[in-house]
Amino acid sequence: MTPAHVLANLANMERVRATNDLLLTFDWWVMPEIQLDDIDRRIIAELQADGRLSNIELADRVGLSPSPCLRRVKNLERAGYIDGYRAALRRERVGLGFTAFVGVKIDGHANKRAIAFEKAVVEMPEVVACHLVSGESDYFLEVVVPELADYQRFLVGKLLNLPIVREARSNIAIQTLKAGAPLPLEHLKPVAPEIRAK
Repeated sequence: MTPAHVLANLANMERVRATNDLLLTFDWWVMPEIQLDDIDRRIIAELQADGRLSNIELADRVGLSPSPCLRRVKNLERAGYIDGYRAALRRERVGLGFTAFVGVKIDGHANKRAIAFEKAVVEMPEVVACHLVSGESDYFLEVVVPELADYQRFLVGKLLNLPIVREARSNIAIQTLKAGAPLPLEHLKPVAPEIRAK
């Protein structure tokens, strides 16, 4: 990697860091701040394992009556700990058996150009994840399509058709050993019960 590319990567990361700082500031202003206690941790762990739990079932599992349990869930949603509830689909069953991870280099790192790329990628339904990264690539995409021919059409007709894309390196998934796993929560330190009211 050339020194110029290292500097460009750092500049791009600084842009994202500044954007994230603004978003975090906005989130702090919009979302109420709550401290997680052991019951909150158990609630989010149970919902990660099974988002279809009824409030009564959830309350029973965490040792609360239904009303306080529902109140806690609503508080966790408002505070941004719970992002949403959705069905996890089997890709092969819905005809999406081809997954590729694509390292993308863009041409130039000016704000407007990077934002234009990000906006274009967000609007591509085949891209199920996009990360700004350090290293040889600028972005790392996860692309899901039915088969190789569809991926070729996506790569040539969409991704490489963006003027800002300088290079795209594909890594084809042969077998998926783990995906969509629950987030690890062991690092969360619950506050003392007397500090966090039920």
